Amino acid sequence: MTSDSGRTEPDSAVPVGFARHDHAVCVADALSAAEARCTSDGLRFTPVRRKVLEILLQEHRALGAYAILDRLREDGFGSQPPVAYRALDFLVLHGLVHKIERLNAFIACAHPGASHAPAFMICRLCDAVAEAQSTPARGALGAAARATGFRIERTVVEAEGVCPACAEKADA
Repeated sequence: MTSDSGRTEPDSAVPVGFARHDHAVCVADALSAAEARCTSDGLRFTPVRRKVLEILLQEHRALGAYAILDRLREDGFGSQPPVAYRALDFLVLHGLVHKIERLNAFIACAHPGASHAPAFMICRLCDAVAEAQSTPARGALGAAARATGFRIERTVVEAEGVCPACAEKADA
């Protein structure tokens, strides 16, 4: 669905990250969508930016910059921290990646190109992360902001708990 601003809106409130799916197709589709978006927006999707996004897409958990740098080094992309940080800055700026503040780590956006307020569910046992939609401007936070005349420009919700796979292991 497309909004008045021309950006697509997420088509589902279902969290992405804990559901079983064909992961190879998931990664390939997300990389293709990122390439198409960068092309249409006139952005340079350099090999290192593509590789950083691919690394993040291969996981459904957040990775720190140094873990990403280690993987970049293994693939011959250099070993200096600015290599990873510049790629991450680009990917975050253009909505392809989110920063998980609680973990000081990064995760590929489950809804790239969509105008949304992400809500992250972080498993405290395995660090898996699922991304869902939130509407804080409509809830208690939005009401408090309106009451004070504050305009919310950006929110990120991070919740910690136990993912379905870890809960299943604990119940077994």
